Amino acid sequence: MTMPQRTSAQPGLPAGGGLSRAQAWGLAGLLAGALLLWLMLGIWPAWLNAVLISKKAFASAILNGLTLAGLYFLVASGFTLVFGLMRNVNLAHGSLYLLGAYVGYEVTTRTGYWLLGVAAGFLVLAALGVVMQVLVFRRLAGDDLRQTLVTIGISIVAADLMLAAWGGSTYQIATPAWLDGAVTLPVITAVKSNGAAVFLNYPFYRLVVLLTAIAIGVGLWLMLNRTRVGMMIRAGVDDRAMLSASGVNVHAVFAVVFAVGAGLAGFAGVVGGSALSVAPGEDVRYLLASLVVVIVGGMGSITGAAIGALLIGLAEQIGLVYFPTYGVVVTFLIMVVTLAIRPQGIMGRAR
Repeated sequence: MTMPQRTSAQPGLPAGGGLSRAQAWGLAGLLAGALLLWLMLGIWPAWLNAVLISKKAFASAILNGLTLAGLYFLVASGFTLVFGLMRNVNLAHGSLYLLGAYVGYEVTTRTGYWLLGVAAGFLVLAALGVVMQVLVFRRLAGDDLRQTLVTIGISIVAADLMLAAWGGSTYQIATPAWLDGAVTLPVITAVKSNGAAVFLNYPFYRLVVLLTAIAIGVGLWLMLNRTRVGMMIRAGVDDRAMLSASGVNVHAVFAVVFAVGAGLAGFAGVVGGSALSVAPGEDVRYLLASLVVVIVGGMGSITGAAIGALLIGLAEQIGLVYFPTYGVVVTFLIMVVTLAIRPQGIMGRAR
């Protein structure tokens, strides 16, 4: 007579009663978040200040990393819609970012209204995205090599045209007065001899960039996962013929997606040009950042793009403060480790 095997009392737990892999990762994330929260809000002992330079340097690096991650997400979210979700290899995405920045600069400078420049950056690049989808990607559907070569050529030509139009100078997009100034955060960076606490002041505009990225990320996720349009987009990617047979204009759906992706690149260009600067070469930088973010986070996943942007942004800024010589290496080390452990990316689907 065989005895029945003992099974775990709770679904999802291993037979020994320990933590599952998902629970272990969740616990590790919770502990890491608690440690980071203490490092940001707690009062450091003297030895920790000596090891990490100062609490102000550490807190600034974390906040700069978060806001840079927000900017990277704004660029990469459009890239993951086009490249990760629709499988269109658009290596001119960085050029869309830089052109959006120049358009925003011109409109803001000539009109004096920053919000008008932001709107122009999004709308002009969205229209350009539709043109690219109709004239280029619709004709080269499914041919990754030709898409790669054509978009590389477009990016080279676009870079030369922008250099001819705006020169090699560096521009700064002026922000309105209500976005200027700093905010005092509840982060104690030091304690004076009289016991008074010194709090961290941080630029208000950078916090607005972070909040904007969060809002857009939530909106994109809801659009793709909770709306009929998102259902049609996902269905068109998985089985275009079946979606077309159901009476949906697949070309129109893909044109809308490409318009949103290109528009987000232009929007990010204006936002980034206001926070940092607008100059030749920024197109290559943000194209490379978008590629790394999408590879690390997982192709076609908005959540993955957010996670990838967070990892890359924090790695860049922490590396800039604590090991500037090797800071760039950390970004690619994250990508290599991700590809070695999970080739489809953190939130990507195995294909």
